[in-house]
Amino acid sequence: VQLQASGGGLVQAGGSLRVSCAASGLTFSKYALGWFRQAPGKEREFVARIGWNGASIYYANSAKGRFTISRDNAKNTVSLQMYALKPEDTAVYYCAAGTTIQVVTTSPDYWGQGTQVTVSS
Repeated sequence: VQLQASGGGLVQAGGSLRVSCAASGLTFSKYALGWFRQAPGKEREFVARIGWNGASIYYANSAKGRFTISRDNAKNTVSLQMYALKPEDTAVYYCAAGTTIQVVTTSPDYWGQGTQVTVSS
């Protein structure tokens, strides 16, 4: 199983960025998907998740109203569109897959390699 994240980069505060993850080696449409992030010196934290059929979307408080998670089962991709970015959003963003929404939220079965997002003030 491979989860290949892309789309990270440097953006100014208030800007937007979209990170995506392409999956292979699994029956993509049967997995819930999620995004996590890890800032320097901090633990990895949950950001957002989406169910196998695009339902059961849930966001961490820090992401509500600013981030949008989506998936395309035809293309085996999951994306996180981020708006109104803040310096505290700076982190490595990881995509993840799990057999259920509970699994992907708490202890995913598979992790991507991460993509760096840096928000300058």
